[in-house]
Amino acid sequence: MSTRSQLRFVQRVEQPDESESDAERVAQVYRHSDGYPASVLRDLVQLKDLLDATRAERGPAYTAATFVFLDKLSTVGLYLDGDPERTIDAAQPADLLEPSNMEHLDQPLFLLGHGVENPADGIHGDEEFLYVVELPTTNAFDEPAEWTVKVSGHSAFPRWDGPTDEAFERANWQFRGSLKDALTELVRDEAVVK
Repeated sequence: MSTRSQLRFVQRVEQPDESESDAERVAQVYRHSDGYPASVLRDLVQLKDLLDATRAERGPAYTAATFVFLDKLSTVGLYLDGDPERTIDAAQPADLLEPSNMEHLDQPLFLLGHGVENPADGIHGDEEFLYVVELPTTNAFDEPAEWTVKVSGHSAFPRWDGPTDEAFERANWQFRGSLKDALTELVRDEAVVK
């Protein structure tokens, strides 16, 4: 069974004119499976480590796109394992783009499972977790800074069609703090429950 989730990558943008309030840049991603905190937080730590090491963090849109890319890349291996019923003949990465190599597959996971969401359109209504990943406002050439996250309680937010802002505003957050602390606290809690 799938554990669906919505992740918002946000960054506060300081307005040059002090009379205007700060704005937020937002990129939102729907993840169809493995949306429980242990999985999402581990993936976020891996993403942050990669972006820090390569100095490739460029704000919410790039970060969200890289999150989706890494998530999809992690599932491609399922189709390269030698099982003739689901294997893609891929001698090189470009082979993964050849539809004739996938005619025998029924909805390959690496082509599904994620969506880039328009926050104004609403959430699907069957998500179990919401996440907010707050990226620091920094120059790409500055030293990497800590990300903070908010993780909702299990289904602890309203469900409806309409702008998602209200769902994120009304969510009951089980955690707010650094990504590192979230991983330590919430993954420990999940291990105790299992």
